[in-house]
Amino acid sequence: MPELPEVETVRRGLEKLVLGAQIENVEIYYPKIINGDPQSFQQELRGRTIESITRRGKYLIFNFDTGISFVSHLRMEGKYFVENPKTPLEKHTHIVFTLSDGQQLRYNDVRKFGRMHLVKTVQVQQLPGLKKLGPEPTAALFDKQLFYERLKHKKKMIKPALLDQTIVAGLGNIYTDEVLWSSKINPQTPAAHLSKSEADRLHDEIITELARATSQGGTTVFTYTDTFGHAGSFQKQLHAYGRKGQPCERCATPLKKIVVGQRGTTFCPQCQKVK
Repeated sequence: MPELPEVETVRRGLEKLVLGAQIENVEIYYPKIINGDPQSFQQELRGRTIESITRRGKYLIFNFDTGISFVSHLRMEGKYFVENPKTPLEKHTHIVFTLSDGQQLRYNDVRKFGRMHLVKTVQVQQLPGLKKLGPEPTAALFDKQLFYERLKHKKKMIKPALLDQTIVAGLGNIYTDEVLWSSKINPQTPAAHLSKSEADRLHDEIITELARATSQGGTTVFTYTDTFGHAGSFQKQLHAYGRKGQPCERCATPLKKIVVGQRGTTFCPQCQKVK
């Protein structure tokens, strides 16, 4: 699933390609991607101009000139591409936005898990998926003391606690394994058992790791590409995820893969001891 760095990379690409464009028509080939009435989705967006494209956690938000927005969650395989209308539609293209400049913004989703939700812009943050999101992982918004205090009230192990999006937004399976490895914290450690120094170190690693991954276009592990069709390059710098059996870059101990919170989890049994 695309995590914060991948979604932010897509957002930046879309901003370069379609910001300020007016939507002339919307074609929906798989209506279940639309949360709500597909016909209303089409009617409301015709003639609207894309004023801004923002992001909250793993959600993309297209904001229009009439005070409406549609929130897009890419889920596992969702992708956006800008194409010439003469280019044949791919098999897994499910939504096509025809723009006033003659181009088409196409939404492609192999697994059809992605969703779009049309809502008034002022109500975006009240949508169920966004309402409980934790802060964005930046130095300005992600408070270190509050992070520690919230961990103290979590009964989950630290990995599931980071994945539930309520303490901090944007982490998924890949980057959670990475920040726990770099922080030397075992993924099975109860969140409430982290010391203040461990929580502080984890806080800083989350900010650093996601910023570095974003600067390199995210991580391509399976089929992720950005809006230009480019793969991210951060997979070349992964220390834990996907490296089962390979030597830990700190101590040379073979990395181990287990299941934590129903998610495959790779860690170093020497550097990341259970607390």
